[in-house]
Amino acid sequence: MKRAALGFRAHSGWAAVVAIAGSQRTPEVIYRGRVDLVDREIKGSGQPYHIARKLDLSRAEKFIREAINATQKMARSGLTKIIGELSANGHTAVACGIVLASGRPLPPLEATLRSHAMVHTAEGEMFRAAIAYAGEKCGLRVSGVRERDALEHSSVALHIPASKLKHRLNEMGKSVGSPWTSDEKNATLVAWLALARR
Repeated sequence: MKRAALGFRAHSGWAAVVAIAGSQRTPEVIYRGRVDLVDREIKGSGQPYHIARKLDLSRAEKFIREAINATQKMARSGLTKIIGELSANGHTAVACGIVLASGRPLPPLEATLRSHAMVHTAEGEMFRAAIAYAGEKCGLRVSGVRERDALEHSSVALHIPASKLKHRLNEMGKSVGSPWTSDEKNATLVAWLALARR
């Protein structure tokens, strides 16, 4: 079995995911897709903090807790399925990387719900935390890198100049075709870092 790592770039309700394997210098993309993170049976779970703003604090806490639990379950189910596909193709997933936001730590829930900007931040954090939770439950080493630092950090850690790294990312995209947006590129970078870590 060849070692593989997954990288995730989360959005509201879903995440782009890329898996890579191979040598540290020249890994290859072996999987590209997306993971749904929202249980559509729970109304409003795609934007639970937005819904919680309309509730009293105790009901808001309960609703958010339910949404977090459902999101973690969805993330674990999606990740388990991908790991199974990789295994069937001769790869064992050992790590996952997550593209992190640049935001500051969240205040207590009551203060979070008073700020529309903080509500968006909280939802982003919820989806990223669900992926981290799923990775840990699946026995993967979990790491994260802030999106704005991903290229520079990767360049230093992998000992590859940033310009060459960007070129290599573009070439990896050509090998798998569209879509190959900043989501896939950043997911690939964090997967590459995760694969390189011992």
